[in-house]
Amino acid sequence: MKKIINCICFLSVFAFFGCSSELETSSSDDEENTKPNILLIIADDMGLDSSLGYSVGGVKPVTPQLMSLLNSGVKFNNFWSNPVCSPTRSTILTGKYGFRTGVLSASDNLSSSETSIFNLLNDNAPEYSHALIGKWHLSNNPNQPIDMGAGYFAGLLSGGVNSYYNWNLTQNGKTAKTNSYATTKFTDLAIDWTAAQSKPWFLWLAYNAPHSPFHLPPSELHNQGNLPEDSVSIEENPLPYYLAMIEAMDSEIGRLLNSFSKETLDNTTIIFIGDNGTPNEVVQTYNNKRAKGSIYQGGINVPLIVSGKNVYRTDSSEDALINGTDLFATILDLAGTGIFEKNDSKSFKSLLSSSDSSQRKFVYSEKYNSKSLGLDYTIRNKTHKYLYFNDGSEALYDLSDNPLESPNLLNLNQIPLSEVDSDAKNELVLQLSVIRN
Repeated sequence: MKKIINCICFLSVFAFFGCSSELETSSSDDEENTKPNILLIIADDMGLDSSLGYSVGGVKPVTPQLMSLLNSGVKFNNFWSNPVCSPTRSTILTGKYGFRTGVLSASDNLSSSETSIFNLLNDNAPEYSHALIGKWHLSNNPNQPIDMGAGYFAGLLSGGVNSYYNWNLTQNGKTAKTNSYATTKFTDLAIDWTAAQSKPWFLWLAYNAPHSPFHLPPSELHNQGNLPEDSVSIEENPLPYYLAMIEAMDSEIGRLLNSFSKETLDNTTIIFIGDNGTPNEVVQTYNNKRAKGSIYQGGINVPLIVSGKNVYRTDSSEDALINGTDLFATILDLAGTGIFEKNDSKSFKSLLSSSDSSQRKFVYSEKYNSKSLGLDYTIRNKTHKYLYFNDGSEALYDLSDNPLESPNLLNLNQIPLSEVDSDAKNELVLQLSVIRN
């Protein structure tokens, strides 16, 4: 019965999106100029290897809602986040690289004096209501989201929970214990908030799934079967539990979308991302030392899917280079603020209509290295990726030939670089110095 219900949910959401392109092409100018609702959904610790539609990874979760978004929108193959969660969230909120804000590690605090995406919506698109529901993880100050301009906040201040069934919910500046399953509770809050809106809205919905602790979600939310719930079983084989958590999130995304009227859904742009790569306990294909927390592809190359209003490409795959910072300008652009580029952020809205309008030649990411007490950072162009580690070591990879980053072209038994590889390295090092200066 659960699988039948999932199929019905999938078909209903797919039907909504499938007809939206016809409505777009035949709509009047007034309808075309309607301010879209914008829904940003963030999955916590979900890399390409655990995402449908991407070739990395052998075992995938059953996620009909995300598949519907893939079929009706654009999948971005070269989206770079930061290796851990707080820096990625800060870059989206401010449009700035972490070294400019001081948010370089998980649990670093973001200064409330930074200008946020909510501040700019208030100033340039005051017709929008907005909210952040779910994981904040930029300070433990219960008032900070509101202080930084969010119209409403309800969720989790810290980086994670000890139990998805027993955790601290902060709402209206007050924190209290709740026994509601976290993924379901965030969805309930999102449904209630969106249903109450009478004007265009922007919702930042940050699930903490599938972040640890790995566990068995409510049976009606996943497809992984009757798994044992004891901690020993989970520790010995965490992957199916991790996949079940993703499937539970997908089910709840479906419940949220199905709560919208057809008119609301047709007028909503949906952006789905992972905030960093898959944890090493459950990572697939990538070396487990090159997963979450690393500046290798397994730590920073994460899913990005955009579907819905103003997305004129369907079932499309896009290779343009996109930085996590770029969500800042893109959301502001979609909201009609007139902001297309600001700080370290460039709007990629044009890529929702055409595949030949990329503005970026490089993308950048960084990580604070707690062992060497300094920054590791990386940059790539269309083909090559350069990494610099704070201990002085370097790496260069031709991703067009070796997407899994092997071998290191700078460590091939003193074999000189080819002219192409040498030119690529020089270009990337130069651009890195431009970014960091």
